Amino acid sequence: MGFAVMSLTDAAAGRVRAIVENAGSDAKGIRVSIKKGGCAGMEYAIDLVTEPNSKDDLVEHLDARVWVAPEAVLYLLGTQMDFEVTPLRSGFTFNNPNQTSACGCGESVELKPADLAALASRGDAVVRAN
Repeated sequence: MGFAVMSLTDAAAGRVRAIVENAGSDAKGIRVSIKKGGCAGMEYAIDLVTEPNSKDDLVEHLDARVWVAPEAVLYLLGTQMDFEVTPLRSGFTFNNPNQTSACGCGESVELKPADLAALASRGDAVVRAN
């Protein structure tokens, strides 16, 4: 047993499956990581996975596979990943309880590490799905 790093909405899972299907036979899923950048300090990064890294955490939902980079785990605990389409943009969104602010354009965020004690006291611990 352990914490689920993050969850996927049905829309996010559908988009991940579409990306994998369109990428070819070597694609297995996507990888979410955090990188330094943007005016708020950090950005979410999404990459195609053809060879999973054994150190990554695996999140699965509706046959979609998302790996989370180890250095991003504390920043993504409790996050819900979604996919939205609006008249102006389409893309993955992150409802992240560890986000303290975002830049005006929404492309970069400021994140703090998750408070593990607070997560445990709220009952957010679930069985890992891998």
